[in-house]
Amino acid sequence: MSGEKTLVTGAAGFLGSHVTRQLVARGADVRVLLRPSSNNRAIADLPLEYFTGDLRDAASLERALAGVQRVFHVAADYRLWAKRSQDIYDSNVGGTKNLLEAAKRAGVGQFIYTSTVATIAVDRSEQPNESTDAKLAEMIGHYKRSKWLAEKEVLDAARNGFPAIVAMPTTPVGPWDWKPTPTGKIILDFLNGKMPGYVETGLNFVGVEECAAGHILVAERGMVGERYLLGSQNLTLKAVLDTLAEITGLPAPTLKIPHRLALGVAYAETAFSRLIGREPQIPVEGVKIGQHMMFVDCARAPRELGFQQGSATAAFERAVRWYEANGYIAPRRAKKIHQAKAA
Repeated sequence: MSGEKTLVTGAAGFLGSHVTRQLVARGADVRVLLRPSSNNRAIADLPLEYFTGDLRDAASLERALAGVQRVFHVAADYRLWAKRSQDIYDSNVGGTKNLLEAAKRAGVGQFIYTSTVATIAVDRSEQPNESTDAKLAEMIGHYKRSKWLAEKEVLDAARNGFPAIVAMPTTPVGPWDWKPTPTGKIILDFLNGKMPGYVETGLNFVGVEECAAGHILVAERGMVGERYLLGSQNLTLKAVLDTLAEITGLPAPTLKIPHRLALGVAYAETAFSRLIGREPQIPVEGVKIGQHMMFVDCARAPRELGFQQGSATAAFERAVRWYEANGYIAPRRAKKIHQAKAA
């Protein structure tokens, strides 16, 4: 990595900031592309070259890619609800196509695309993995569909000779999820006592620091045109809440909510949110996704890349401590955590 000019998109985001930090630690010459509205709080202390631009603005991408040898395209519009769903496609699909075309013209030597477990985590008799051929029709919601379409653009480019590799994070957790992501919101809802119950669902979780290190391994050891899942542990939502209860001493919810009831509440809450002009707290898309277990087989990256998966439980603990230290937890709940730790 040392000495090569590397462009990172999405460097201000949760995963992107960790990828950027680890690249700098390895001696890479890092340039970041940030939108004018982006907040660089997660990377402000790093020696970076800043370019202002937008994935939807091809001219800004030409400027940002001048002299660049490697690209980590981590940026994505990760929302389970948007007032205008086309915005998600414009960023995730259109933006990726724009960046691919600009990278080809710039003669970039390597392009690491951050996809998602969502493009393969579908119902199968065996746990899905990188070879699972999921169809667009199996993607639930605009975010998943947009990422499936964007990943297809990258893999098509690789088949046509462009040096692209796909990293597929599962569900990263850990410090510096400052927005937070939809997963971070689940953790915060638990921490702030806003989760009366749970639905039967499951995801694969991975520490964000390990996931970022996995991206660098994909660049160092991955094969062009291949996909690599970067994940650690398959956990039900109930197991996650029980883990958070052990970490904090706060009680885990015991009420199991039927999916049909949760979906009805989500539809009603979304309709009310539209009336008053705010983002729904319970996105319908999120509840629909939760109807399926998104457990996957992550054995390839450890076997072929030497990926260190780490402990998801330790990652949850790092996330909780960061939220606590940065004022995301209501004072009365934070006090309960302190009391539980002291007991």
